[in-house]
Amino acid sequence: MPEKSDRDIEKGYTVNQTVQKLRRLADCLEQGKRFSIQIAGERINIPATAVFNIEHEREGDSEEVEFQFRWSVK
Repeated sequence: MPEKSDRDIEKGYTVNQTVQKLRRLADCLEQGKRFSIQIAGERINIPATAVFNIEHEREGDSEEVEFQFRWSVK
């Protein structure tokens, strides 16, 4: 299998799309299942064993909250 190249993509969604994705995510987390999402044309499968964290950043007059999952690819 070829190695995947590095990638850093940010994709905006409508409120309705975000709500739908968060509902699916919450269902997967509660059921201990992997979460699958397509971002900018690439299907991403987040395993149930992924580590979840929330990050808050503040710089000048800008703030950001990120919901992050981290896992190792085997």
